[in-house]
Amino acid sequence: MADDNEFEEAYSEEGFWNKLRRYATVAGREVVEKALLLFYAAQQEKAPAWAKATIAGALGYFIVPLDAVADLTPAVGYADDLGVLVLAVAAVASYINDDVRKQAAEKMRDWFGEDTPDGRP
Repeated sequence: MADDNEFEEAYSEEGFWNKLRRYATVAGREVVEKALLLFYAAQQEKAPAWAKATIAGALGYFIVPLDAVADLTPAVGYADDLGVLVLAVAAVASYINDDVRKQAAEKMRDWFGEDTPDGRP
């Protein structure tokens, strides 16, 4: 990522958790799951700087309230966020290990209950 990426600069751990706490149910399971996978992947010591920068940029985009499609728009407000998060997940997939998946799954259960979107416990 470029050194002057505004979304990377907008990312902060506090901003991330604040956004998720306030909008998890509105954003939906898929957006929250991708955001959590990225967040926990960024915590991995083996993740290189480029992967952490990619993650920070994607999560910064998620945090910024004014993006391509306003997050307050019902049904489609998080579609662009999901697209950015999915691309970032694909880019850093090798750093999303079983530990990262477990942490994300635990947080998903905390917020959404036992069932996952595909019906697995």
